[in-house]
Amino acid sequence: MKRLLAALATFGGIFDGDTKKKRIAELETLMSEPSFWDDQASAQKVIAEANRLKSTINPSEAFCAEMDDLQAMLELVDEMNNDPDTEAYAKEILDAQKQLQHRLEKLELASFLSGQHDSCNAFLTVNSGAGGTESCDWADMLLRMYNRWAEQAGFKTEVLDVQPGEETGISSATIRVEGLNAFGYCKAERGVHRLVRISPFDSNSRRHTSFSSVDVVAEIADDADIEIDESEIRTDVYRASGKGGQHVNRTESAVRLTHLPSGIVVTCQNDRSQIKNKATAMKTLKSRLYEKIEDEKRSEMERFYGEKGEIAWGNQIRSYVFQPYQMVKDLRTGVETSNVQGVMDGALEPFIHAWLRAGGPSTRKAASDREFGNE
Repeated sequence: MKRLLAALATFGGIFDGDTKKKRIAELETLMSEPSFWDDQASAQKVIAEANRLKSTINPSEAFCAEMDDLQAMLELVDEMNNDPDTEAYAKEILDAQKQLQHRLEKLELASFLSGQHDSCNAFLTVNSGAGGTESCDWADMLLRMYNRWAEQAGFKTEVLDVQPGEETGISSATIRVEGLNAFGYCKAERGVHRLVRISPFDSNSRRHTSFSSVDVVAEIADDADIEIDESEIRTDVYRASGKGGQHVNRTESAVRLTHLPSGIVVTCQNDRSQIKNKATAMKTLKSRLYEKIEDEKRSEMERFYGEKGEIAWGNQIRSYVFQPYQMVKDLRTGVETSNVQGVMDGALEPFIHAWLRAGGPSTRKAASDREFGNE
């Protein structure tokens, strides 16, 4: 109980409840105006902001209320002396304390997601790297892993683009992860991921090392302070590949946008409409340009793009070893597990949570392949 009270005192001011309540009141006043729905796009943004603020305020307020109830119960038990029901009440207090401790850990994690765009949706891109066919298969496995994780975490996912590998797997794929704090959690996965296994594509059953990279950018609002000159964008349309039926493959619905000054390329082929695909691609391009500008502003610090580096040996953030033993280890935090199958099925919380607790993008942990023994 004392630990809970001490932790609550530590994190009590993190959520800045008074400021958020004031903002919620302002938004609710705005929503009550007769002309609120005249501009539906703006109205939806106001509602989304109000819901986001409430989703951070309500859990912390409910936790504080339950802490008050627990404190009152504890004081009551102290006054009961030799009452025969004392033991039953004490057990109830211990059970409630365990539940509150678990919820406090969730609130603590939420307090780390205080970045400017942490609450936004995210665009997550997987790219194959060194390793050829092996790398394309590994990229496909990572894409499945992130879809599983997002589903378990309560996020919605939408596949925006998939470029198949020459023989198997994918060379690249981009998904949109939708939900509160999607970017805040997804950004922990940005970097190079290394796989060690007995290759299913090698007739001699030799061990292979493959690399794929994961890039994550926040989906920024349409009214963000960034402008794109249309003359600096090259637009290409082509027939979508992969699944989707005859209509998808017979019409040039897929769109590729190339921002000439920066060289950033985005593609979208998830919709049958070329217009919708272009709008989605433009939003993705805007988000990537915004992130690039922000990274350049943080040039004196460890930047996200700089942290990722080349998609090859020596730049990995995490290693996944399937043979000769099973282990997944994050080289930034030292967190590891032998439950490889669980990780590939989406059990990423220990890695993401440890990264957030360790300081997020500023985390720098000395690690090398020697920590894995004889690989």
